[in-house]
Amino acid sequence: QVQLVESGGGSVQAGGSQRLACVVSEYTLKSLCMGWFRQAPGKEREGIASIYTRSGMPMTAYSDSVKGRFTISKDIAKNTLYLQMTSLKPEDTGMYYCAAVATSCGSLGTGDYISWGQGTQVTVSS
Repeated sequence: QVQLVESGGGSVQAGGSQRLACVVSEYTLKSLCMGWFRQAPGKEREGIASIYTRSGMPMTAYSDSVKGRFTISKDIAKNTLYLQMTSLKPEDTGMYYCAAVATSCGSLGTGDYISWGQGTQVTVSS
């Protein structure tokens, strides 16, 4: 079973940037469909970014709420998934999770992912 460990969370002021990392073990990242999700207090978990490889090229998808501000990427050599976040807003506050093994690669639906990390907290202050 794939193991996922997130890091990089913390407190940041609005307008700032932060990069989250998700180290993958037990499987090679190259063959996995991956995603980033977040959950704000009192809200449902939402998918914000996904990535998979098709014909050797990375394919990405983003939710409207983060498109143009967040970038998902992966480093195959380090077996690590990243989420670069810029122009952060207070509404970006929440617990951020990486997930793997989508039944539908590219999906932003929580039900399509099987393995989840423990999450890392991001707090954006105004």
